[in-house]
Amino acid sequence: MIKRFISYYKPHMRLFALDMFCALIVAAAGLFYPTIARDIINDYAHRDELAPLIFWSSVLLLIYILKAVCNYIVGYLGHVVGVRMQRDMRRDLFLKYEALPTSYYDENKTGDLLSRLVNDLFDVSELAHHGPENVFLSVLMLIGSFLILTNIYLPLALIMFSIVPIIVTVTGLSRARMRRAMKASKKQIGVLNANLENAITGIRETKSYRAEELEIAKFNRDNEKFAAYRCEAMKSMGSYHAMMEFLTDLLYLVVIFAGGIFLFKGKIDAGEFTAFILYIGMFMDPIRRFATLFEQLQEGMSGFARFAEIMELSEEVDAGKTELECFRGEITFRDVSFHYGTEEGREVLSHLSLTIPEGQTLALVGPSGGGKSTLCHLIPRFYDITGGAILLDGVDIRDITLTCLRKNIGMVSQSVFLFDGTVRDNIAYGTPDATDEEILDAARKANIYEDVMALPEGLDTHVGERGVKLSGGQKQRVAIARVFLKNPKLLILDEATSALDNATEMQVQAALDQLALGRTVLVVAHRLSTVKGADRIVVLDKNGIVESGTHGELIALGGKYKELYEYQFRGQ
Repeated sequence: MIKRFISYYKPHMRLFALDMFCALIVAAAGLFYPTIARDIINDYAHRDELAPLIFWSSVLLLIYILKAVCNYIVGYLGHVVGVRMQRDMRRDLFLKYEALPTSYYDENKTGDLLSRLVNDLFDVSELAHHGPENVFLSVLMLIGSFLILTNIYLPLALIMFSIVPIIVTVTGLSRARMRRAMKASKKQIGVLNANLENAITGIRETKSYRAEELEIAKFNRDNEKFAAYRCEAMKSMGSYHAMMEFLTDLLYLVVIFAGGIFLFKGKIDAGEFTAFILYIGMFMDPIRRFATLFEQLQEGMSGFARFAEIMELSEEVDAGKTELECFRGEITFRDVSFHYGTEEGREVLSHLSLTIPEGQTLALVGPSGGGKSTLCHLIPRFYDITGGAILLDGVDIRDITLTCLRKNIGMVSQSVFLFDGTVRDNIAYGTPDATDEEILDAARKANIYEDVMALPEGLDTHVGERGVKLSGGQKQRVAIARVFLKNPKLLILDEATSALDNATEMQVQAALDQLALGRTVLVVAHRLSTVKGADRIVVLDKNGIVESGTHGELIALGGKYKELYEYQFRGQ
């Protein structure tokens, strides 16, 4: 894990080296203070002229100016290194999220994934920057040093304390600027989180439409913008720390100059003067340090451990080599078995065999828990079967590339997911090169054209998070228009109208009927009225296929299907 952490420094070694070099200068500059102070005490303060004192005080001033510049570089560029490392880790983690299998998202919460991507990596960034600089910590007592300073020589202490309000005022103004910059960066991270939640929550749509590259491009755009905001925030932080250090150094300079005069006039002896100077460091150091290296190590390394944990996970396997040039749409389930998870458990599907001929509609009905939706998710390989084979046009789907497989499958489910964008963006999702004419044609076929044109900005109307600004029927028909534009050969309808009222269902069903023309269709439905016209109906429960036939045949059979049908239409 440490090697992985260090590897993220490599692309930014020049900035990091400059940061460490400036930190070295800052440390070296600090060594001049006691040296020159000693010379002042031993030599210059006892002479009958002030020129040497003024000269060496001027030298110290120049040193402190150089130190202030280096502190600015350390505070700014050092944080930039941390921010860029954080950006790189976030990019790699998002790429990993897009590559993980769908089953991973069944077991993990979106909030935790967001926390790993944002909060944890922020802690890592802080460690990456502050860790090398805070190897040595000061453990000094603020109150004790304050009391000692006043007891050593009160007039000199009063002169020193008169500078403190200036330090507080100037640094307060700098902190105000820093807070504004931080607030702007937090606002941008809110935007990043919102879009990220969209991407993660809609991972099935992304994978179904093979739109991983689109999501990665959108994420990279927001990620780069956030990095720019953070760099601006770190710039203001660098100014704050540089100003704080410079004013503190000026405080030292005033004490040396004033104390030297008091020593020259015999108001203070050399020992008291030396002790006073030494105790200033004890007084100022607690003001400048707000956290310990131990805390940074705990927060930063625990965050990086959670990052590394995700990076070690196995990605979605795409071992397929076959590209189907002529996709017909015949599906064959050959002795298929499946159970969720890595451990052996109850099989959701057990030795199921079924064929859907090219261009036909097959409906799956039956009680919940029978594996109907699971069967649909196995075809685009959201999950891999644990036994048997699924053939598409006679080819095992595991031998077909995921891009080829999923671009030829269209899915409309009960819980339609719309991304936080415009109506145009959502219809053209997965088909980014579509023209407005093609998008509007898909809207007409999906019976959503008039609704879209009635919206305030037409295709450019924002649908809100998860399509909250649209009705359930409108969202459903936007999803259908999306599939029309994709124009797949195989169509999977998973409870596509179950959550709609009767009037809306008729609109959506009309759009689905047109969408089904000339395609192989697999329908999952609880409302049996929607599947009466299917070429074949299969009744599926936890024991497998119970009955199979047309609507008329199953009614005449007088079995499970007739029981379900009569139960639904009893009293009508």
